[in-house]
Amino acid sequence: MDEEIKNMNFEQSITALEELVNKLESGSLDLDQSLELYERATALRDRCRKILEESERRVKKITETAQGVVESELKFE
Repeated sequence: MDEEIKNMNFEQSITALEELVNKLESGSLDLDQSLELYERATALRDRCRKILEESERRVKKITETAQGVVESELKFE
């Protein structure tokens, strides 16, 4: 994952991912361009997933701290 993507917040990552998906779905790219964009889209997807997993851990920790050590039923899908 390149530094630019590592420094993106969730909103920036998801917006960039949506833009790439739209370009890929347009069908106007050649194979090399498509593969390059697909590779970047995969990195952006991984970044979004990482941010969501970190957020889920934070929410769980806050919930457990507020309620004692209780397993939270809050799930992100």
